[in-house]
Amino acid sequence: MSNATAEEDDIRVDIPMSDDQLKRNIRPILHKPYGSMDLVSVKAPANHGSHFKDSNWWVVLNLAFQSIGIVYGDLGTSPLYVYPSIFSNGIKHRDDILGALSLVFYTLTFLPLVKYVFVVLRANDNGEGGTFALYSLICRYARVSLIPSQQAEDREVSNYKLELPSKRLKLASVLKSSLQKSQFAKIFLLLVTMLGTSMVIGDSIFTPSISVLSAVAGVKEVTSALTDDMIAGISVVILIFLFMIQRFGTHRVSYTFAPVLCVWFVLIGGIGFYNIIKHDTTVLKAINPMYIVEYFIRNKKDAWISLGGVVLCTTGAEALFADLGHFSVRAIQVSMCSMVYPALILAYTGQSSYLRQYPDEVSDAFYKSVPGPLYWPMFVVSILAAAIASQAMISGTFSIVHQSLSLGCFPPVKVVYTSANHEGQVYIPAINYILMLACIGVTAGFKSTVKIGNAYGTAVVFVMTLTSSLLVLVMIMIWKTNIFLIILYILTIGFVELLYLSSVLYKFTSGGYLPLAFSAVLMIIMYVWNDVYRRKYHYELDHKISPARLKEISANKNMSRIPGLAMFYSGLVHGIPPIFEHYVSNVPALHSIIVFVSMKSLHINKVPPEERYFFRRVEPRELFAFRCVVRYGYKDVREVAFEETLVARLKVFIQEEILLQNQILSTIGNNAEKGTEPEGEIVERNNDVANAKQVEEEIMQQEIEQLQKEWEEAGIVHMIGESEVIAKKEANIMKRIVINHVYNLLKRNVRQREKVFDIPHKRMLKVGMTYQL
Repeated sequence: MSNATAEEDDIRVDIPMSDDQLKRNIRPILHKPYGSMDLVSVKAPANHGSHFKDSNWWVVLNLAFQSIGIVYGDLGTSPLYVYPSIFSNGIKHRDDILGALSLVFYTLTFLPLVKYVFVVLRANDNGEGGTFALYSLICRYARVSLIPSQQAEDREVSNYKLELPSKRLKLASVLKSSLQKSQFAKIFLLLVTMLGTSMVIGDSIFTPSISVLSAVAGVKEVTSALTDDMIAGISVVILIFLFMIQRFGTHRVSYTFAPVLCVWFVLIGGIGFYNIIKHDTTVLKAINPMYIVEYFIRNKKDAWISLGGVVLCTTGAEALFADLGHFSVRAIQVSMCSMVYPALILAYTGQSSYLRQYPDEVSDAFYKSVPGPLYWPMFVVSILAAAIASQAMISGTFSIVHQSLSLGCFPPVKVVYTSANHEGQVYIPAINYILMLACIGVTAGFKSTVKIGNAYGTAVVFVMTLTSSLLVLVMIMIWKTNIFLIILYILTIGFVELLYLSSVLYKFTSGGYLPLAFSAVLMIIMYVWNDVYRRKYHYELDHKISPARLKEISANKNMSRIPGLAMFYSGLVHGIPPIFEHYVSNVPALHSIIVFVSMKSLHINKVPPEERYFFRRVEPRELFAFRCVVRYGYKDVREVAFEETLVARLKVFIQEEILLQNQILSTIGNNAEKGTEPEGEIVERNNDVANAKQVEEEIMQQEIEQLQKEWEEAGIVHMIGESEVIAKKEANIMKRIVINHVYNLLKRNVRQREKVFDIPHKRMLKVGMTYQL
């Protein structure tokens, strides 16, 4: 069969289809409401959604180099403040240093290296990481989304499918069924995801504050003239500069920062090795975990409290996952194993060796352990590295907010795509400035790395624990991991994280409350927006227009048809939205061609362009109306030439629809020839089939010509619902506060719908509606 092609105004859409592909698409189409057909049948290759291919090692090495400048800044600068946080009250016993080093060694090994690099990164969503990536995986496999916008055709999108093992199905099926049946479980899962997202954003506030403040405080080694206020002021200036350069994009920042952090890791690793040789090589015996047991026996409650300082050695581990969309799994694994992990182990071991000789200098262990001739070079590099450390969580925050925007869990904000090659790299101005102001407030308010560390530890451990919770669900339902391995994970990684969580919560009144308070505010914003978003969808679903009403509108002789193509925008993907009823009730005129457009976000990172547009014809045919669901992933960018693309795809749909009808007619003719009917009746039937085909082709040609004419001569009018959302009179007081005050306050201060869709004002008509929820 020849390829179906549409070419108009320099827009070319090629739809290569084999006979087998056509047959696969015909079967489901025959039973779709309103008359419908898939626009394309070409399936993208596996892993289409991945931004980078790991098979090209040159690409992997290049990305590994870039990832050092973005992903590891926070993790790499933790030696600046870990030991002062562990021994905030000084070192009481010389062997306590060995116990602390052993804790740091096994914490770094089990959490950032084993958990994140080799386990969590596998749970990526077609190359994307973060809390919402895990949530999207779970939503795709078990229908736990709270918005009933799922369509059977969504599962035909290439990136939507999950490669699932065939064994150990029972536990997975039970858990999946439980999640799908429980409304509480669905809401709880969404809240956990929002909490994880809020905590990641909290991380990106405390990371710049503690990293820069720790680095600048090193100047006290050469001068005591600087007060804490002056050091905090210098730190604020550096932070402002860091946030100002975010607009230039991740790829430019990473190329600038990567060489600096490479020098940083070489220096801390080299200095650590030097200190081991010079001061005390016996610290290497800290690899024996018995020193951890002895540390707890000696210090008891104080040892448990000190875990809040130990866990700071893992700060930035979540960035390994959150920033995955900027790079690739293999690139992060290569950079972590080849440079970052060895350098950190040497750095902590070197500081421990130095402290065995000079235990009284623990409050400034990092700079005290630097050899004299290297002090100033190290100070300069540490300032730069501390500034860079913030980049990991800032980039991760941009990525995770972008994901939550697409899934309706965050108020609309402007998103700037900073790289033409890597679409996962984004910059969000509003979030950037909010983070900057919050960082300045924390730095100027606390002025102490110990107090900030208490707050920071709470955010870090909360995010880790929530990630593990979602990961266990992925292991059971999607990976179908052996139950004994899951139990082993919970008893080791899970137990360690809960132990750390109990320790950081002990310092709640000493700064640990701040990330929880910040996350609570952010969660309220996210949940209120998502809750009203869901209520509006259900309202439209309950008030959609029936097929009988559509026939009545089409047959109304008082309804005149005017030239042009009208696009009615709605979030509804099932049926005709109430905005159309409101329009025809007030305006006795319809455009010649009508398209009901729904922008739909799938729980995947990217939808291949050839699978993005899904059309259905709306009956009756005389209405000349279509449903168009435009499907995006949470990392997709809306096309610049959206109108042109939609019109071109609509032409192809009309052609394919007629092709389907002709295939059905041919089948009828062939079945007649195989029957026992007289030859004369067969000839007559074949003539009828041929005539019907000709009529269908003429109708197709007329519709395409009319579509082209209306688009070129009269243009497109965009119908946008200007909705007023209010609570019902019988609603309780909490619901009235949420909808009438909190939601409407957010709505007035965020981007409006026409700006999100980038619709020109001259061709836009707002249709006022009131939603009583």
